[in-house]
Amino acid sequence: MVSYKELGLVNTREMFAKAVKGGYAIPAFNFNNMEQLQAIIMAAAETKSPVILQVSKGARNYANSTLLRYMAEGAVAYAKELGWEHPQICLHLDHGDSFELCKDCVDMGFSSVMIDASSLPYEENIALSKKVADYAHQYDVTVEAELGVLAGVEDEVSSEESHYTRPEEVIDFSTRTGCDSLAISVGTSHGAYKFKPEQCTRDPKTGRLVPPPLAFDVLHEIEKKLPGFPIVLHGSSSVPQEYVDMCNQYGGNLPNAVGIPEEQLREAAKSAVCKINIDSDSRLAMTGAIRKYLAENPSHFDPRQYLKPAREEMKKMYIHKIVNVLGSNGKAE
Repeated sequence: MVSYKELGLVNTREMFAKAVKGGYAIPAFNFNNMEQLQAIIMAAAETKSPVILQVSKGARNYANSTLLRYMAEGAVAYAKELGWEHPQICLHLDHGDSFELCKDCVDMGFSSVMIDASSLPYEENIALSKKVADYAHQYDVTVEAELGVLAGVEDEVSSEESHYTRPEEVIDFSTRTGCDSLAISVGTSHGAYKFKPEQCTRDPKTGRLVPPPLAFDVLHEIEKKLPGFPIVLHGSSSVPQEYVDMCNQYGGNLPNAVGIPEEQLREAAKSAVCKINIDSDSRLAMTGAIRKYLAENPSHFDPRQYLKPAREEMKKMYIHKIVNVLGSNGKAE
């Protein structure tokens, strides 16, 4: 049993309470490798923003759970090296799909876990979410549960259709599960293809797809039912056109990739939404920068040569999200 407190990590309880009160959101950035982790920590340290390091089941298998434990401990030490005296860093399991996986993450030093039983019938979702919360809370690990279903594909998480969260269920669900935060479905979606072209309109000037707006009426109804309760938005990458264009310019093929407009995320961050998940934007920034570098330097083969500009591009993107979208900069001095 490894306690996250020994690794210098924090859970989400205090950071969420401050975010709800302060009208901003905590960045939850997924990572799979060292360069992504470095970029996240550099951005958070530079902006003094609390940050959630998210690891999906697939990323955990890819990186190795033992290595992840030491990477998280190293991230805290690295943040201090960068001058962040009191780093607020959470290591979070994203979309845990079983009690056993969530338990293993708690035992390996994660400070927060998500149990995603949203595809199960309502009562089964409650039962599994409560089981995870009961175990995690013994070790002061915070738990995120999900009500409603997001469309799209991300790692092992896949659904053809979304189902908005029903506001009339949220009080019963949060009370009976004992979860610390609630992921809801209001129109965000996983992956870089969040909407089909037929769901969008087209900008007459650029011809680019314009996605449908988020269901803020559903979000506000949930806020009324659960005043002050931490709400989470998954699938909230904006899929920046500059990175899509960069990928496509240098050999990629990403037709009709479209994400959540940043102005809608800004609006959400000012509400009870206190955690916003971003994954695809990092992948696009990294892949675009690597494609560009290799196309311009065909004789190079040292991974450090193309991973360094990729890391810088991700850091720039993370800082932009923290400062210009989520408003979490300066909240963890």
